[in-house]
Amino acid sequence: MPGYRTFVLRLYDTATGTVRPLELRDRGRVSIYACGLTVYDLPHIGHGRGWLVFDVLRRYLAFSGLEVHYVTNVTDIDDQIIGRAAAEGRTESEVAGEFERAWWEASDALGVLSPDEAPHATEYVEKMVALISELIRIGAAYETSTGVYLSVDRVEGYGLLAHQSLESLKVGARVEVDAEKRSPVDFALWKRAKPAEPTWESPFGPGRPGWHTECVVMSLDLLGEGFDIHGGGIDLMFPHHENERAQAVAVGKRFARHWLHYGWVMAGGAKMSKSLQNFVTVADLVEHGDPRAYRLLVLRSQYRSQIEVTPETSADAGKALERLDGLTRRFDLRADVDLGRTALNTELAGEVHPDELERFASHMDDDLDTPGALAAIFDAVGRAHALGDRGRDEEARSLARSVQVLCGVLGIPLRGADEFAIDEESARLVAERDVARSARDFARSDAIRDRLMTLGWIVEDGPTGTRLRR
Repeated sequence: MPGYRTFVLRLYDTATGTVRPLELRDRGRVSIYACGLTVYDLPHIGHGRGWLVFDVLRRYLAFSGLEVHYVTNVTDIDDQIIGRAAAEGRTESEVAGEFERAWWEASDALGVLSPDEAPHATEYVEKMVALISELIRIGAAYETSTGVYLSVDRVEGYGLLAHQSLESLKVGARVEVDAEKRSPVDFALWKRAKPAEPTWESPFGPGRPGWHTECVVMSLDLLGEGFDIHGGGIDLMFPHHENERAQAVAVGKRFARHWLHYGWVMAGGAKMSKSLQNFVTVADLVEHGDPRAYRLLVLRSQYRSQIEVTPETSADAGKALERLDGLTRRFDLRADVDLGRTALNTELAGEVHPDELERFASHMDDDLDTPGALAAIFDAVGRAHALGDRGRDEEARSLARSVQVLCGVLGIPLRGADEFAIDEESARLVAERDVARSARDFARSDAIRDRLMTLGWIVEDGPTGTRLRR
């Protein structure tokens, strides 16, 4: 296998409930499918956590010498999209188009690498119809007056991801009004057309596919049977991912080999969600802070745990980021754009001290223990400063470069020493803006801020006055 070291990554597998080695279908290659965007509203930082989890996994796999094929989908037809379009007097495609653009802009602002492929649900309806037709043909699905349903009694091992038997799932299922369903846990593969809703033709009448059918079709089409990793938020584990798996199993196809799910972002003790209106959008986060600090905050917790985002935890992450940036400034390291914007490769491993690389990798290999990996990085920061204090500048600078590369593996590009220098015009504008703010001339203050932004600065208001960063 290509790479700088033996590949030993172990990940928690939701299906088995254990941390186990990631066993790849194809030597030297890893295939990943992450449930992606439902484009009916702006993304919040809970969604952002999911992007960051898979982004770090992808970067680390590439850094370990693997070829990564990463797919995440776009759900561009859905009940929420239909409802918003009706409420606003727009078409579903207009709503989906607007918010898909917003989602990709937010993803890019967080430094997330673009997926290799981003299939849209509406592009795959024909193949979804083919799968549903096959499920009906083999007797695993049936028609009712409202649509087509999968008979989960026909699926061996249904309940694997929920770690419950089919009987216990039936007992706990919600009582539904559809008396034609054979079991309360049977789920819709096809929804028959309703007035004023978009529809597609099919052998079982006009309508649209159910949500659970989208990803199974797209993932198998783009990654093939037995692809390596499938995942998303813990809330997707059941029923969504279970129902995806059930359709593949029913037609005799091997689905994902490994299941990965990340924990929620909490706000005030409750899951951050649009339904509770307790969310912070990614756009708000980027406008008022450094998105690198949010990535650092996310990585301070193991991906399967819940995290609470508060002003205090955000501020503390910002201070930690300043400490990292301060290292590059002290040892005159230039910004390395590739560390933040592209997938890494084994060539950069040679720039990391072997001991630092081993400490970092031992944590990352242990179910993406990013808190441990960050602790190792900050320990190296302290040792680099100590070496510098003793005049051992060459050793210190080499260690600082190791830190810079390892932060890049996590998708945290550090500001280079060259980015801290403020040119004469910008310094003059900062002084003028601080005078305007002191005089409460906010119109002048805002105008100067806009001018600084056109010069490429990010402008922040701190207790000591205007602060600039790039």
